[in-house]
Amino acid sequence: MIRATLAAISTLLALALPAAAADDFIAAPTLRASVTVTSDVVRIGDLIDNAGSAALIPVYRSPDLGTTGTLTTGQVLSVLRAKQVIGVMTGDIKEVQVTRLARTLASKDIENAVAAALERRFGLGDAANITITFDRSVAEMRLDASNSGVLQPVATRYDARSTRFDIAFEIANDGNAAPSKLRFTGTAIETVEVAVLTRDIDRADLLKSSDLSLERRPKAEVASEPASRDRSIGMQLRRAMRAGTPIRAADLVKPDFVVRDQAVTIIYQVPGLYLTTRGKANESGAEGDTVSVLNLHSKRTLTGIVTGRGQVTVQGASQSAPMAPAVEQTSSVKRDPVPAAAALAQSLVQAPASAAEIAQAQIPQVRLSQAPAKSE
Repeated sequence: MIRATLAAISTLLALALPAAAADDFIAAPTLRASVTVTSDVVRIGDLIDNAGSAALIPVYRSPDLGTTGTLTTGQVLSVLRAKQVIGVMTGDIKEVQVTRLARTLASKDIENAVAAALERRFGLGDAANITITFDRSVAEMRLDASNSGVLQPVATRYDARSTRFDIAFEIANDGNAAPSKLRFTGTAIETVEVAVLTRDIDRADLLKSSDLSLERRPKAEVASEPASRDRSIGMQLRRAMRAGTPIRAADLVKPDFVVRDQAVTIIYQVPGLYLTTRGKANESGAEGDTVSVLNLHSKRTLTGIVTGRGQVTVQGASQSAPMAPAVEQTSSVKRDPVPAAAALAQSLVQAPASAAEIAQAQIPQVRLSQAPAKSE
């Protein structure tokens, strides 16, 4: 009987020991030194590990979006005891830092979203060329971290005459809650990059690199194709323009190589002949332009092509032009053609009426033949 009783007691002790051992291994609640939250409240489970069933109980309001707040260890333990949470291990932690995570939207991100909503709509062009101005200053915006979706336009209005817009966006979140809503108003203007004068420019001035700067101007202000900076350098303007004026492609002309009343060199050129003389330009012209010039020797007006600075070339007829009639000579002695060439040059310099005359003023040719011998 005694042995049976002892055996029963031993069995009961054996069954009880594992339960006691299991209780020894239950982890104690432990305070955290650094906490991050995504909602607007801080819960017990955010502050301590192993909070058990008390983890979802809210105890503090979260800091502002994207900011960090600090709590002393004593403050935290006091609040936990009020919620029946005791025995919290603190170690050497003196304070707890609580950071509220946030999604940040930079002002440039919002501008890009508005421009993208208007791109190629309402008569506007590419988003990169649309300049946005908000009615109220839009600085960096912070949203709850759960708002992870893109800025999705759901209502877009734009008046082309006043350039005003009114756009509503929605941002989806990670939970099942309704999406966040944002609305922006302001003006949107399509702009173009154009070369702008940095100083007053006269009609005769050649544009230099320092005379031009690149700016974005309203497309309506430029009206036609804008001139690029590279294309403008070395060109002239059709008229004098003031500093700050945007340049259009139609405002540019090639530089004048010949200016009216300027002393020029007239070049007479026909196949096999090249002569120069002094002249005066009757009109201005760029390279390749046809202008009239006065031959100062002959006092005749000629028409030629501007081929260089202060240089006008009077072109003769092609090599297929008819030659002057050959002169029949019967001689056994070869005649010297040099005097004939000199006479031609003299006539060209003194009184050439036109390029056609120059072409026809060929060096007289001499036909040589052997005189027939007299018969005895």
